Amino acid sequence: MTKMNYTTLPNTELKVSKICLGTMTFGNQNTESEAHSQLDYAIEKGINFIDTAEMYPIGGNAQIFGSTERHIGTWIKKIGASEREKLVLATKIAGPNRGMEYIRQPLDFSKKSIHEAVELSLKNLQTDYIDLYQMHWPERVMNMFQKRGVQELDTKWQDNIFDVLTVYDGLIKEGKIKHIGLSNENPWGVMRFLMESEKHGLPRIATIQNPFSLLNRLYEVGLSEIGMRENVGLLAYSPLGFGFLSGKYLNGYPENSRMKLFPNFVRYTNENCFKATKLYKELAEANGLTLTQMAIAFVHRQKFVTSTIIGATTMEQLQENIQAFETILSDEIVAEIEKIQELIPNPAP
Repeated sequence: MTKMNYTTLPNTELKVSKICLGTMTFGNQNTESEAHSQLDYAIEKGINFIDTAEMYPIGGNAQIFGSTERHIGTWIKKIGASEREKLVLATKIAGPNRGMEYIRQPLDFSKKSIHEAVELSLKNLQTDYIDLYQMHWPERVMNMFQKRGVQELDTKWQDNIFDVLTVYDGLIKEGKIKHIGLSNENPWGVMRFLMESEKHGLPRIATIQNPFSLLNRLYEVGLSEIGMRENVGLLAYSPLGFGFLSGKYLNGYPENSRMKLFPNFVRYTNENCFKATKLYKELAEANGLTLTQMAIAFVHRQKFVTSTIIGATTMEQLQENIQAFETILSDEIVAEIEKIQELIPNPAP
């Protein structure tokens, strides 16, 4: 195994591994002891960056909501405070409009909601501070999760970005959170947050966590230039497109696989995704690579990616994912990838 690479989280002093461990299966598809094994293995491999969210695990409901953070919390307690300090722990507040009313009422980014969410995450994670606190998706209704573009505005939403940043400013001064980030955001949202920070000397977003993979490169359209010029780092999620880019779904859905368990996740199930995945798989194999290796290497090589978030349900998958970061793509392979992207662009918005 080559040495883990690290980078600095933009505008912070935090050193983070270029691989971030995603955890949204902990507490549903993975037991607490499996979660702890994954965390131990990741740390052993040099990963120091862990991403979670208050709403996890996915496939969640009122009964299991929060169990991901709680499983990480019992592990943090076990490793102790001095080991915790070596980690960069990221979590997220849930937003409205996604049928998760059981989390809190109302689900918004008001001062009351943000404070409640932070306190609950601190308690669940058994820690005194959160290194990176992210808004899981915007409060306003916009294009994300299978929607390609914005055709009309959410007229009910009132711009409260100044107020939200003021709340975070207070929490940072209290030491409860260190830095903030966005997730599932658009160029306009990123610029609004940056504008308010600059205008009022408020905390500046360090990161944006958006999907980025061979099947979804929409980040390159407007966000990548903002990210690079304004120094906002992409935390790329779903680099394997929900496991689609392992190629395992090309011949049906295996038992216990995510698509079998959660048929309502339809981002990656359209016909074009299958067509593109098949072409990418053929390209990888023609070059002596697995599709997993090529897919992860493609995300990892992008200049605008700060860290790539991987997630696994088995230790074998976790090992394979981590090893894939050693793969370097030749210019020839990258040129062939571009041809497939031209043919079937971003089939999984």
